[in-house]
Amino acid sequence: MLADLSFDEMKEYVKKIGLPTFRGEQIFDAIYSGKTLQEISNLPQSLKNIIEKDYPNYKIKGKFESKDGTKKYIIEYGDGNIVECVLMKYKYGYTLCLSTQVGCRMGCKFCASTLHGLARNLSAGEILGQVFLVNRDLGGSLKNRYITNLVLMGSGEPLDNFDNVVKFIDLISSKRGLNISQRNISLSTCGLVPEIYKLLEKDYNITLTISLHATLDEIRKTIMPIANRYKIEEIIKACKDYYQRTNRRVYFEYTLIKGVNDSDEDINRLAKLLKGFSFHVNIIPLNNVKERSLISPTRLEAYKFAEKLKEKGLSATVRRTMGEDIEGACGQLRNKIISKESK
Repeated sequence: MLADLSFDEMKEYVKKIGLPTFRGEQIFDAIYSGKTLQEISNLPQSLKNIIEKDYPNYKIKGKFESKDGTKKYIIEYGDGNIVECVLMKYKYGYTLCLSTQVGCRMGCKFCASTLHGLARNLSAGEILGQVFLVNRDLGGSLKNRYITNLVLMGSGEPLDNFDNVVKFIDLISSKRGLNISQRNISLSTCGLVPEIYKLLEKDYNITLTISLHATLDEIRKTIMPIANRYKIEEIIKACKDYYQRTNRRVYFEYTLIKGVNDSDEDINRLAKLLKGFSFHVNIIPLNNVKERSLISPTRLEAYKFAEKLKEKGLSATVRRTMGEDIEGACGQLRNKIISKESK
């Protein structure tokens, strides 16, 4: 797909089909502005016919807006598969939460994305497409970018789609592309240790976020099957190595589940686990997934948990819940459209 190509690769593509390189620039700029093939006014129809099979075929299938202003977009690809991405507005600008796979095979018990398993990986260009389409929906283009920050925290495990995700990072941060600073990109993983080290070797300036959610391996195994492969100790070591190499603070997501991981003993274990490097803990009160039976604490209980962490010297906050009423909050994204009637 043409959206998978860098600017230089696009120029090589048009040369191979016998066209001048300026045609590559026109195609590239149109893709990065979120245009459909027929909307490109400076290409002759004969050229459109040639590139039609390789031109991106994705679109906004639907859009839902929360009472807090958060927007959830349903993105449909040419094969009929869909993903969801979520736009959040902050004082500093717009943050877009992206999906990296159609579904997920990690099996975390608090997450809706994994309910139907993994359908397939998204290509780098398909991940990019979420950015292009939402940026355009906001009134933006290649030369007028509205989106300031990206978080790879939607459907899918980014490091389970490693090659496509790192190419996406290369493309989205390219000066000839949308030029989003790597410092404004966060990647969330449930803890695929070998891939964390592969990511470290890329020398990116992105923020690494770990979905930890437990302080004991035995508890973690009951809610996150990946814990059967990698121990918490291994994950923390990889995070410390990542920090030493990049000098960038590591973030830990901790979904608070009543009666599972919310005890004072958990607080004490977190304090011991996270010594020795720069980190921050995001406390996330469990968001409702109707197919799951896990129980969420109250917001007050989450704040008390965070305060106790602070008393232990940990950097911690309770994450603001956004988009819960449109099933756009953490753990609620799917690869199926859920109608209001089915809720």
